[in-house]
Amino acid sequence: MEEKTIQIAGSITVDELSKALGLSVTELIGTLFKNGIVATINQRLDFETASIIIEELGLKNVKLERKNTSTRTSNLHRELSDKAVARPPVVAVMGHVDHGKTTLLDTLLHKKTVDDEAGGITQHISAYQLEHDGRLITFLDTPGHEAFAAIRQHGAMLTDIVVIVVAADDGVKPQTIEAINFAKSANAKIIVAINKIDREGADVQRTMADLSNNGLQPEEWGGDIIMVPISAKMNQNLDKLLDMILLTADIEELKADVNIPAEGLVIESHMEVGKGSVVNILITGGELKVGEFIVAGSTYGKVRTMLDYKGKPKGKATPSTPVTITGFKELPNFGDRFEEVKDEKTARKMALLNAQALANESADANVTSSDLLRMMNVADNTKTFNVIVKGDVLGSVTSVVDSLRLIDTKGEITLNIVSTGVGDINENDVYMAAGENTVIYGFNVSVPINISKMAARDHVPIRIYKVIYELLDDAKHEMENLLDAEIIEEDKGELKVLGVFRTEKTSIIAGGEVLTGDLKPGYLARVVRNKTYLGEVEVTSVQKEKIDVKELIAGETGGLALKTANKIDLEIGDRLKFFTRETKKRTL
Repeated sequence: MEEKTIQIAGSITVDELSKALGLSVTELIGTLFKNGIVATINQRLDFETASIIIEELGLKNVKLERKNTSTRTSNLHRELSDKAVARPPVVAVMGHVDHGKTTLLDTLLHKKTVDDEAGGITQHISAYQLEHDGRLITFLDTPGHEAFAAIRQHGAMLTDIVVIVVAADDGVKPQTIEAINFAKSANAKIIVAINKIDREGADVQRTMADLSNNGLQPEEWGGDIIMVPISAKMNQNLDKLLDMILLTADIEELKADVNIPAEGLVIESHMEVGKGSVVNILITGGELKVGEFIVAGSTYGKVRTMLDYKGKPKGKATPSTPVTITGFKELPNFGDRFEEVKDEKTARKMALLNAQALANESADANVTSSDLLRMMNVADNTKTFNVIVKGDVLGSVTSVVDSLRLIDTKGEITLNIVSTGVGDINENDVYMAAGENTVIYGFNVSVPINISKMAARDHVPIRIYKVIYELLDDAKHEMENLLDAEIIEEDKGELKVLGVFRTEKTSIIAGGEVLTGDLKPGYLARVVRNKTYLGEVEVTSVQKEKIDVKELIAGETGGLALKTANKIDLEIGDRLKFFTRETKKRTL
């Protein structure tokens, strides 16, 4: 069979991949679903995911190649003009939880954020800037816990350089590999910071070998990956790390146009009392100024205020600069592209057109998990777990929802996301949940007293969490409660009926010989006559020589009292096949 080569530049949509493979979208989506990925036909897959799925499909004649897109012009892939100017590098800091990436940023920026995060875990993308040798560097601090994969991948897609932090005393871990894959799929340059070299047990060479085995070959060993041993806690070698970032930026010749309408990406968004929508954005081109109109997805607004990462007012923002703005009519979505327009009329029209396009796309192309279940001919007797998710920011909501969908329910429970939103739990949430056996999950939000009373009255459970591990554990427990218990039966023996002394509607007194195994009070038995099943009975007592005993064993004869749900006319020669039955609560 002729080999087929598919080139992927960073990522590919499910629709594009299905066409390239000559498969139906349904078959591809079904395979993704079986591998824990709930996808729509327009969802993008990175190179590694596409490779795994092709392997899963058994397509040995298909070869994937990374399409070279080495011209790092702009994250929005705009063709640069000859007037483009140098811009600061955008650097995402990634790595396994507890390997010290947030501590690294704290030390670089002379600030303390670890204690502010619930459980000491970074739970949002945060953007900062610092100056080194008279030049600016933009840093994105991305979450490390697996539940925040959506945010972390989003962070990688915004970046030019990914600094992967690996603890020298712990080595490569699952999220380290995930960060490597994200960086490669985003076509970003990789620098490794081998952290915690001050700790006992730290082994830089072993860590480098570990990284080499996972596709990152150190420069010292003839590869192309810069690796810098550091101690974030002791501020050791951090200047060298910054030097390497700037050197990489120089080699990449990072540029952006300034004399164009401003554009960029939404990093995060949430609502604040007295301010309305508060949106963190990263400028990728042009200059954004206070008072200008911008459009992001189906919403628009006029930039009312602009603050830098320290919270200080800023009049304008240039490429690679993160700022926080207010003025959007509604919250833009996590990851939306924004662009500056000339006036409010244009902004409103563009937002409306975008909203219509999204609605059409949703109606025509969006494949939900329920659709997938139908496509894959899964029995429709699955139970449904209804949830409403509220979070402090859109990124949190996205990650909570994505993580809930990844809980393996063995195909027996359908997760139904009734609604999602940003902000505190409100009346509408309780109204939607009432009568539908719906759990409301809040992440880093609060419940006003009147809403709490309303929920108690309507028997609506509200669960508020600050750490995502705990929220997911709760949801998993709730879903386990929906699972049917596992019935475990164990064969115990067989008896041949030698006499029937009394038969009533719900009881039988009989005698017989135990052929195999043993016989004890409490055992259940199936009554069989010439291979025909007659019914089920329960042994209530056992006698040997008219004395109650605890047990009869193979070869012994005795009497037994049986309890039945329906009358069974037991006869000599019938067989009783004894067994025990217990129910066991199942787990996910």
